[in-house]
Amino acid sequence: MESGMTESGALRCPAPAKLNLFLHVVGRRADGYHLLQSVFRLLDWGDEVFLTPRVDGLIARSSDLAGVPADQDLVVRAARALQKFSGCALGVDIAVIKRVPMGGGLGGGSSDAASVLLGLNRLWRLGYSRGQLARIGLTLGADVPFFLFGQDAFVEGVGETMQAVALPKAWYVILFPNVTVPTAKIFSAEELTRNTQLIKIADFASIATRNDLEAVACSRFPEIRDAISWLGRYYPARMTGSGACVFAEVPSESEAKRIVEACPSSWRAWCARSSGSHPLREWAGDD
Repeated sequence: MESGMTESGALRCPAPAKLNLFLHVVGRRADGYHLLQSVFRLLDWGDEVFLTPRVDGLIARSSDLAGVPADQDLVVRAARALQKFSGCALGVDIAVIKRVPMGGGLGGGSSDAASVLLGLNRLWRLGYSRGQLARIGLTLGADVPFFLFGQDAFVEGVGETMQAVALPKAWYVILFPNVTVPTAKIFSAEELTRNTQLIKIADFASIATRNDLEAVACSRFPEIRDAISWLGRYYPARMTGSGACVFAEVPSESEAKRIVEACPSSWRAWCARSSGSHPLREWAGDD
C-alpha cells in the first residue's frame, strides 16, 4: 500500500484492514465495556485516505459515505479532535476510497481515523508520538489505538493494551456476505458468554481459540453462518471481529485467487496478504 504526495497535492494515506485471528470475551467492566483478548493482524489491503491541506482552518469531507453524515464520520471527528488537541490553525479536505465494508469486523472506520491522525501529524508537522495519538484515538473507537500502534499485536483490555507479536507471512481469503452487523447488538446479547479463560501470549498458537461473538452473530445473521460453511469447505474459516466478514488462511496467492473466483455472486470476496506493519507507522515517533 503506497503512501505519499499525489500530483494534485493531496497526501495519500493507506488505511489497512485487520483480522481478529481469535477473539475471546473474558469479562465485563462495571461501566459495561467488555474485556477482550485477541490477536489483531494487519493486512496489505484496505481503504485509502487523501488529505489536502487548507489554510482557513476548515475540516471538510470531500467524498460521500452512504448513510454517514460528515459530522458523524470518524475521519472528520479524528481530524477535529487532533486540531483541538494541538491548537493547529490549519484545516484539511478529506477524501476516502472505501474498499473495506462497513459493519464487516475488519476495522475499516477505525483504520481510516488512525490514518487521518497519522497523516495530519505529518501534514501539519505536529511531531506527536504514536502514544499521544493513541490517547486521542481511544476517544474515537476501541480499535483506533491498534492501527496507531501499527504492528500485529496481542490485544487485551478494551483494546488499549497491546504487545507486538511476530507472525509468519500468510495469505487470506475474506468473504463479506452482504450484511451489516451492529457491534453493540452482538455485545449486548444475553446469550453471549463473557467468561472465557484468560490465555498467555505464548499460548495462543498452540491452544484451541475461537471467536466468542461468532455464535451470537450467526444466530442473528444466518448469512454469516452460510459464509463460514461455504469457505470452510476449502480451509478452516472463522468470523472476524463482531462480523460480518469471515476469513480463512490459505497456502498461496494462487489458491486465494482460485477461491475468490469461485465465490457465490451474492457475496463479495477478496484475497489479501498479511503485512505485519502499518505503512504509516513511522509518521509518528516512539514514546
